[in-house]
Amino acid sequence: MAVLQTRHLTLSPCSQEDRADFIALERDPEVMRFLNGGYAIDHEESDPNADFLMPRGTEQHVWTARRTSNGAFVGWFCLWPGGDGSAELGYRLRRAEWGKGLAPEGGSALIRWGFESAGYDRITATTMAVNQASRRVMEKIGMHYVRTTHAEYSDPIPGAEQGEVWYELTQSEWRAPVFEPLTDRIHGHP
Repeated sequence: MAVLQTRHLTLSPCSQEDRADFIALERDPEVMRFLNGGYAIDHEESDPNADFLMPRGTEQHVWTARRTSNGAFVGWFCLWPGGDGSAELGYRLRRAEWGKGLAPEGGSALIRWGFESAGYDRITATTMAVNQASRRVMEKIGMHYVRTTHAEYSDPIPGAEQGEVWYELTQSEWRAPVFEPLTDRIHGHP
């Protein structure tokens, strides 16, 4: 894993020093709304029953995002290998950083790294169908909608009945001349 630099972010492989920041994200009910219904996770250990990533600073495929200008914690991004030439993009940002274009900026950097350096053939991402903000991020970074899946939950969170949406981007789509990665637009490259 490399340190990735964008216009506003420095993405570094996570470390134990990031643990407190990661846990603070999980204590914000709005950050957790589309993961567990807004239940603020208030413990130091990962929930063994959780079906979503809760990094603690030791994960190999998680980057910590900090503001390049001042080192302030923004959130984290991951590119989790799927074993079949694919990887799944994930991200979680502090609520104070929402709506500033940082999720697409960091996501684009990981997609570029995933295709150019890691050699993935396909990058996917998922979210609840009702999570319009996350869906917009996926679309801004060039991913396209593939399908909606439905699962049965014993204690579903609001919106679960609408399913989970899957987005993807293949390396060939990304390399096509018509595709202009967000990072190029941000940096003013043609």
